Amino acid sequence: MYSFKNDYSEGAHPNILQALVETNLVQESGYGEDQFTQKAIELIKSHIGRQNVDVHLIPGGTQTNLIASSSFLRPHEAVISADSGHINVHETGAIEATGHKVLTVSTKDGKLTPELIQEILDIHTDEHMVKPKLVYISNSTELGTIYKKDELVSLSEFCKENDLIFYMDGARIGSALCSKENDLKLTNLPDLFDAFYIGGTKNGALIGEALVICNDTLKSDFRYFIKQKGALLAKGRLLGIQFVELFKDNLFFQLAEHANQMAEKLAEGLKEINVPFLAESPTNQIFPIFTNEQVAELQKNYAFEIWEKVDKNRTVIRFVTSWATKEEAVEQLITDVTKLVQK
Repeated sequence: MYSFKNDYSEGAHPNILQALVETNLVQESGYGEDQFTQKAIELIKSHIGRQNVDVHLIPGGTQTNLIASSSFLRPHEAVISADSGHINVHETGAIEATGHKVLTVSTKDGKLTPELIQEILDIHTDEHMVKPKLVYISNSTELGTIYKKDELVSLSEFCKENDLIFYMDGARIGSALCSKENDLKLTNLPDLFDAFYIGGTKNGALIGEALVICNDTLKSDFRYFIKQKGALLAKGRLLGIQFVELFKDNLFFQLAEHANQMAEKLAEGLKEINVPFLAESPTNQIFPIFTNEQVAELQKNYAFEIWEKVDKNRTVIRFVTSWATKEEAVEQLITDVTKLVQK
């Protein structure tokens, strides 16, 4: 059984494990005040080309999203998201559990536009409703699509004009930035967003996301919020060491490129045998469509997500490649699908 179910099935890149072992007996301060976390923060600031930002290392993506949204928003304010957004579908109501409603709009490609956000603003007009305040996007999206630079510039300008907080979930930002269709740079992000995070969990780390707060009005007392939500690790060094390894050279981007290359190889192999797709994804998630019988056959040897039903006979599944996906496993999957399709 080989897993294409997600990009965190494997543990961590060997460089990270080696660094954790080598530093294991070094005595350090706790709660992210250790030398490794401070070095990681400086490396991240250097890579994004901005020193006047706050960087906080948080164990997981859901924690990062809920801590950010609950600290940035006043009690009556709400989040705007695509209906497929991770905070809406796959976080067990974490945002709502902090007292903030998630307002959603339907999108075909998982991406928001100023026009879609305006629909929400037009509906929520007075104090009898929640007030839309934070615009949530992810890049790449839940459908594997990416935002081009001009799209983000347009969204950023719209948010500024309407006094909205612009926030990006970057769980798969590595894959997005390394996509062949991408025209965005890491250094562009502080100019576009009030806050965003760089995902480590899905790109070679054991755990960890790096939240970058760019808007000065959102920075105050943020460590209090992290602690209150149970995410300020006593052994914060464990996060710091990992981000040092990811960003002291180009490892972060090399791992993302590998994941994308494996997904591209798989997608091309399936297209050659005329397998249809739900959407065109230039990142490490692809969404082929198979008959229910073919899906059942594939499940004997592979793990993957059942995404949605096309009709009573056909199903969309999701294959995800990772920083550690083996090329021979991709080739074997293409071979097995070819046999199924040609039956």
